[in-house]
Amino acid sequence: MDKRPAILILVFLASYAVLGAGQERKIALRDGFVLAGVDGKLTKPDSNEKWLFEFDSDVSDDKSQVRAGANLEILPSATLEKMAADMGDRTTTSYRLWGKVTKYKDRNFIYPIYFLPLSKVKQTKQPTPQKSQQQQLTINEPDDALVIPQEIIAKLKTKKTFQPKQLQKGLELKQDRILPERTGFITEKNGKLVFELDALGKNIQKISFQLLPCQTLERIQQMQSAEPDSVRFKIAGIVTKYKGRNYLLPQRAIRTYSHDNFGR
Repeated sequence: MDKRPAILILVFLASYAVLGAGQERKIALRDGFVLAGVDGKLTKPDSNEKWLFEFDSDVSDDKSQVRAGANLEILPSATLEKMAADMGDRTTTSYRLWGKVTKYKDRNFIYPIYFLPLSKVKQTKQPTPQKSQQQQLTINEPDDALVIPQEIIAKLKTKKTFQPKQLQKGLELKQDRILPERTGFITEKNGKLVFELDALGKNIQKISFQLLPCQTLERIQQMQSAEPDSVRFKIAGIVTKYKGRNYLLPQRAIRTYSHDNFGR
């Protein structure tokens, strides 16, 4: 009996085991998996614009798992901008995060929706009051034209106030919103994929959104790569803003046709 086929199979299996021993199989969570209040740390590597979220415990979608200590990139968004602004006022960078996991080319990202800080606000040193009589504020002196009631003075001393810096941050940061199905084209600008709304022949300013990585974006790229000309899409998704730039997380994309009413 010729044993060569069996020997070849054994050699192949042994070689596969040796090659796979030194590298861990890459498993990604499914696109759209919801993070319902997971704890972790917000980090930003040196000289890197990307923000990462490091998990305190394992996270699983029943098929794949991200181990504790692993980190995923947080996508640009209004929530990320709020987290980054809040981080500077905290004693640690620990947060409880709600959001969606996206999957793009077998790599996971986090689209944040809501967060809660898990550490206290840093204590700011209060200036030492000067005992000089000239610098002391006098209230309710005998010659004062206006006498402030004592209960009002007590409230002024105990009432918490908001700093102008905090108010400014809250006003400048916009909330996410839904983009209903809009027609446009996918273009590339500075190495980034952009969805540019179609003006449909009208002389109006064109609005564009940088596309965030997800499986819908992969499907859009596949449809675009199969055609020699630009493809018109009808896309719906979540619009957000980060550092003054508009971003779009596409949720649904359908190819549309102009029926020769407008140019391609």
